[in-house]
Amino acid sequence: MEIPGGQSARSLIQEVGSYGSANPAIVAAAVVGMVVLAVSLWLVVRWIRRPMGARLRRALAKRDEVVVLMHPNPDPDAMACAVGVAHLAEAVDTEATLQYSGQVRHQENRAFRTVLDLDMETVDHVTDLAASTIVLVDHNTPRGFDGAERIEPYAVVDHHPGNGTGEVFTDKRTEYGACSTIVAKYFQDLDADPIGPDAVPPADDFVLPSDVATGLLYGIQSDTKHLTNGCSEAEFAASAYLYRGVDEHRLDRIANPQVSAEVLEVKSRAISDREVRGSFAVSHVGEVSNVDAIPQAADELMHLEGVTAVVVYGRRGDTMHLSGRSRDDRVHMGRALQAAVDDIPGADAGGHARMGGGQVPVESAVVAGGSEVGLWSEQEFTDDVFDALSGNV
Repeated sequence: MEIPGGQSARSLIQEVGSYGSANPAIVAAAVVGMVVLAVSLWLVVRWIRRPMGARLRRALAKRDEVVVLMHPNPDPDAMACAVGVAHLAEAVDTEATLQYSGQVRHQENRAFRTVLDLDMETVDHVTDLAASTIVLVDHNTPRGFDGAERIEPYAVVDHHPGNGTGEVFTDKRTEYGACSTIVAKYFQDLDADPIGPDAVPPADDFVLPSDVATGLLYGIQSDTKHLTNGCSEAEFAASAYLYRGVDEHRLDRIANPQVSAEVLEVKSRAISDREVRGSFAVSHVGEVSNVDAIPQAADELMHLEGVTAVVVYGRRGDTMHLSGRSRDDRVHMGRALQAAVDDIPGADAGGHARMGGGQVPVESAVVAGGSEVGLWSEQEFTDDVFDALSGNV
């Protein structure tokens, strides 16, 4: 057989053989290079195919201690994820400290922490962090304390949109309704067997303890309104997996905490002082000492017949707090709130399509005609919110 140029295949093989005999070092280097390339490709494919739970466990095992950092004022979903990741860390002999900024105020959040007896530490400054290796759960950008912007997270586990990533591990699943769903899937990846509150765990098997299973299930329920809002198929699958390990008594105590008189009063003001335009409702509830009463009032307003989107806002100290809910396909609540405060210096708002929140500095002002004047009045702000809900911004 001849190849292009008139040379036969036999003669070409002979030439290659002669070259190899004359240059054994080059041939050996080429063979070694091919082997290294093949092994590298095999390792990459193996890593890609490895479940995310195994990847996170491997990343945690490389550190002696980590901080599992929740977002400010953590809710059950954030706390449940922190507990789950901490259990994964401790299973590979990595010390885990749960930390957060802000406060745990909402009665549901306080009940979650108390009933599950969670050991959590507060952070006011970056120097308060218990370790240099930070794992973010239920958010992807550190915030809420001085120096947070200097943190480079080691790992990120989240279901919210955003650009934050981890140095070694990142798992963001924005199609999920709860971050707890992701963490539950990690335990499934690792074949952890959920065990009930009275069960004796096997000596050698990796198990999912009842307190962790109970927390993760309630984290899913809390962020999806008991599997009725913003769910994906994954939430139902995770709930079914976790069910065998749930402590029903503890779950009931978390889900049905006592409610303070102020929360009921704020809900009452939100209903009685609401302004309704079409199918949208906006309510200013005035001064509050417990800002967690504001989102609860927004939830209450959503029960009004004919109302498809609501925003409730009230003042605590020098800050106006906003909370919005939507079941209207025309209204992306996070974007609407962002648009409503876009022109106010120092204001910040955002969120999901169905749920959003924000904060506005009360003392925001502009200089006009040589004197300081308020940037907005209550009615002007209410009008801006209605315009944002209607898309007129």
